[in-house]
Amino acid sequence: MRTRHRALSFVLTGLLLQSIAAQSPGSTTDWQLSAPAAVGLDPSVLAAFDADLAAGKYGYVDSMLVIRHGKIAYERTYRHDYDRIYGREARTRGPLNAHDPSGPYNYFNPWWHPTYRRGDLHTMQSVTKTVTSVVIGIAVGRREFPSIDTPVLDFFDAAKVANVDDRKRRMTIRHLLTMTSGLDWNEDLPYADPNNAASVMEASFDWVRFTIDRPMALDPGTAFRYSSGATQLLSHVFRSATGRDIEEYAAQHLFGPLVIDRYFWKRSPTGLVDTEGGLYLAPRDLARIAYLYLRNGLWEGRPVVPADWVRASLAPSVTVSHGRVKYGYKWWLYPYGKETRYAFGGSGFGGQHPIVLPELDLVIVFTGWNVLPDKPRLTPQVAIDRVLEAVVGS
Repeated sequence: MRTRHRALSFVLTGLLLQSIAAQSPGSTTDWQLSAPAAVGLDPSVLAAFDADLAAGKYGYVDSMLVIRHGKIAYERTYRHDYDRIYGREARTRGPLNAHDPSGPYNYFNPWWHPTYRRGDLHTMQSVTKTVTSVVIGIAVGRREFPSIDTPVLDFFDAAKVANVDDRKRRMTIRHLLTMTSGLDWNEDLPYADPNNAASVMEASFDWVRFTIDRPMALDPGTAFRYSSGATQLLSHVFRSATGRDIEEYAAQHLFGPLVIDRYFWKRSPTGLVDTEGGLYLAPRDLARIAYLYLRNGLWEGRPVVPADWVRASLAPSVTVSHGRVKYGYKWWLYPYGKETRYAFGGSGFGGQHPIVLPELDLVIVFTGWNVLPDKPRLTPQVAIDRVLEAVVGS
């Protein structure tokens, strides 16, 4: 019990330090603004989409941001009374409220969700996974992170890991990045379902131990199986491999160069950074990370992420089981248009969607908080199609 109390104390200290970072002054540089027509976008089409979002056609969407040719062409925010919308759920213990009801893992508590302390930093949820991949790529480029073909068990005492077999010994960092770990994991259920593996993991104290001890269901690298636990393993791997906290590393080598000086990053109960879903960013700053990959890892002409890592990250490493969607290193690849072209982006629980259409020099970002099943929601494909209608001559 003392160990648990020390860990919880560490978490609270980390949250306090992060709150200071989250309240620091805004960026010294920002996006340029443009009229939609000046960058080849039909304002009436965007206005029609805006009206549908405001009317709730796609559920609870919190923001929409459209950037073309490096300029903000359209930006809207939508306010919702989440105290009223999720008030009953916030007080009822369940899979999305498995810890202290006042804490950061009550997904119905409006002090924590969808924004940090009711401010403008929005939860990214699983877009955090994408940012984690970006940080790992930076560390690989700086030769401060091992080959991604290194076995995951190299970062554990295998004698203390449950269900070790030849398949688990073959599981590598690459498999964690591409959601092909082979671990027995079912995250296809709604997160409100108590049998969802990610919800069970978050209800546990040690998320890394919960995940690494899972039995293997498949040979690593053979099939896509979405797993938040796999990305949480990367938090442990990063700390073990580099001796650095991944948040601190991101602050120095990603957020710093991009002038993202306002963020919040939650911790798991053991104090480890929540790389599977804990990051909060303002939509404009999320767009910076997407735009960084549109520019092949360059920010204002300076390399931040190695170009070869960007290319590898956006290559289709595996086909997702549903349709033509593919997956790279924590980036989703969405087909769009009459030709077979692919947008790339992140996707987070509740409606977090930074999406890049590279051929059109277009970045779109949406945030939202649709966290209950069987409700209207904005899918990445619909978001792409609606904005694509506005591109003149597309």
